[in-house]
Amino acid sequence: MTTFDKDTTADEVLADKDLSGQTVFITGANSGLGQETARAMAAKGAHVVMAGRDQGKLDDAVSAIRAEHPDAKLDTIVCDLGNLESIRAATSRARQRFDTIDVLINNAGVMASPLMHTADGFELQFGTNHLGHFALTGELMPLIERGTAKRIVNLSSRAHHMAPANLDDPNFEHRDYNPWVSYGNAKTANVLFTVELERRYALRDIHAYAVHPGGINTNLSRHLDEEMTAALIERVKKSDSNFAFKTIPQGAATTCWAATAPELEGKGGAYCEDCHVAEVDDQSSAGGVRSYALDPDAARRLWTISEEMTGVQYPD
Repeated sequence: MTTFDKDTTADEVLADKDLSGQTVFITGANSGLGQETARAMAAKGAHVVMAGRDQGKLDDAVSAIRAEHPDAKLDTIVCDLGNLESIRAATSRARQRFDTIDVLINNAGVMASPLMHTADGFELQFGTNHLGHFALTGELMPLIERGTAKRIVNLSSRAHHMAPANLDDPNFEHRDYNPWVSYGNAKTANVLFTVELERRYALRDIHAYAVHPGGINTNLSRHLDEEMTAALIERVKKSDSNFAFKTIPQGAATTCWAATAPELEGKGGAYCEDCHVAEVDDQSSAGGVRSYALDPDAARRLWTISEEMTGVQYPD
């Protein structure tokens, strides 16, 4: 039983861990939660591969981490999750440069954007938050299979409460666009992806975990205007009277816990929050995971749709 909670920081989660010899690949590692996760894991000896869209921002993040941890083992790789060609190029370079990936942390994301599309024509939030990570993970699976820890952590959100994944119209071609419904669709897809990864790869000792990091002020909210921000905070506080924003070190804690906790060894497919496995709850707005996000039939259907849309075929 974990003794950690919503106030725990990433460093506290990793305090007794030695990650020497492990390679950790993190998307969106140039800022916010991704950068903090990279820093905390590098501080414990991990070789961290930091992926992001902009080399300059990645270089700045590396400099910030090395200012605190001069011996940090860090590499960078440019990858735009909204562009399948960029993903193919990045993962090809990764397979050439690295022998293994022990932990893959699919951290990057976009939230509540206006109706926009990826380079391949997918609705931006579904295309980036889910399809981009689906394609990236598939292309990196040969390295993960050669790893030792063999964990995949997918950042989801309590926003999955807002909407199930719409598998009939994922790109909003036949319904009015709503930025929060889109975000909810994508965050539910992150959990379903975790469920199907676990079903397919658990027998190979590869385990997947979905994570709700908590409410944190990061650049994830860059698409929110003042009115949207105020409405979101009001909604969250109304649904959870005990809500409080987390610091970035607190926000990265559950990711680090899912990536390393010994009590999770050999069992995945779970949705984690505040450094514990959440209960299935279709009523509470203050926590828990919705049953529709764990639906194995929906998870299999999402996988098939994702293969068709991205053209990525996972190893048998």
